[in-house]
Amino acid sequence: MTMRVQMPHLLARAGTVSALTLITLGGPAPAPGMAAEPSLASVSAKALQIAASKEGSPYKWGAQGPDSFDCSGLTRYSYRRAGRTLPRTAAAQYRHTEHVSRSSRKDGDLVFFHSGSGVYHVGIYAGDDRIWHAPKAGTVVRLERIWSRSVWYGRVP
Repeated sequence: MTMRVQMPHLLARAGTVSALTLITLGGPAPAPGMAAEPSLASVSAKALQIAASKEGSPYKWGAQGPDSFDCSGLTRYSYRRAGRTLPRTAAAQYRHTEHVSRSSRKDGDLVFFHSGSGVYHVGIYAGDDRIWHAPKAGTVVRLERIWSRSVWYGRVP
């Protein structure tokens, strides 16, 4: 059965907004009245969208939102709003994630900047070698190109 044939049935069952969300995120249609566990892809897509919505918010050391952030505060806030819990620091977040290679990274994965074995910064991968992050004091949440080769990638379970 093609998507075109299923679409009227989805609209009738799930409602127009829900069906459009399902199409956009690519998730399965839940039965009416049933809560579906968000797929990993939809959680990471939502976290990425939440991070992007915080563009221009000021950096503040130790801040976890909703109006200001440090780097790990932004990732933690974004994923918490998307339905997943992350530890507080960038290093602890790295230990919490499923480590993935550069070639396997996907939008919404976390990007960890490291020096030797120590993680010192984190952002959310936005595709095309860019991340959403809260860079440092005196700056704001912004989209920026990855500037270093010393990065690791992690997928939030």
